[in-house]
Amino acid sequence: MGANVAILGAGVMGETLLSGMLRGGRPADSLLVGEKRTERAAELQERYGVRVLGNSEAAAEAETVLLVVKPQDMADLLAEITPVLRPGQLLVSLAAGITTAWIEERVPAGVAVIRVMPNTPALVDEGMAAISAGSVCEEAHLVEAEAVLAATGKVLRVPERQQDAVTAISGSGPAYIFFVVESMIEAGVHLGLPRATATDLVVQTVVGSAKLLRETGEHPTVLRERVTSPGGTTAAAVRELEDHKVRAAFLVAMEAARDRSRALAEGSA
Repeated sequence: MGANVAILGAGVMGETLLSGMLRGGRPADSLLVGEKRTERAAELQERYGVRVLGNSEAAAEAETVLLVVKPQDMADLLAEITPVLRPGQLLVSLAAGITTAWIEERVPAGVAVIRVMPNTPALVDEGMAAISAGSVCEEAHLVEAEAVLAATGKVLRVPERQQDAVTAISGSGPAYIFFVVESMIEAGVHLGLPRATATDLVVQTVVGSAKLLRETGEHPTVLRERVTSPGGTTAAAVRELEDHKVRAAFLVAMEAARDRSRALAEGSA
């Protein structure tokens, strides 16, 4: 399985997956791209050495088809490629809020569907992708989807009912981190640091802290307590964060993201 992988939708995420698979060792002649725009097709062929076809032509040749389009464009794309799809073929959808059942209703019986919630750190091979199997998925299909997505980061299997929560945590999550970084930089400027200095301090602190979490495997509470001396500067800062109910704000924010994801999914049903 997976002798040919077609990527339909050559935007930022589509190109990210393409370049990631090539870096991961997939031969260029095993990858196809579906792209109608002549200029973009020429650019991708020149940059990556892959064949760029129309969506239907690419889908007809491939064993695995990645659907990397916006949710509002999914119905049109499926209508375009459905005539060439066949049982046993794998569709991997990266469209937020689109359920496997919704896709299965629109494609031939026996076509396997996997739903993915990726995130933007895939651009630097540090993505977090959560995958969920549709009703006719086999283990081999899941393994193939994992192999494709592992080129740009970590992959986790979750039941589809958890995808709205995944969207709220890792799908939207980079924005929360950027929001915290932005706030810390502004605080640095307020405290008298040049903006460039504050930016360097905050960005490296975030990168280093994330690496410490991942490589030590320690609970974040343990790592936080190691920085927090009794009666010290960190303790004073953390008390203010607690007084301002920052934990509660994160919970409410992520519940709002989950609820919005549910609403979008219901709208597509």
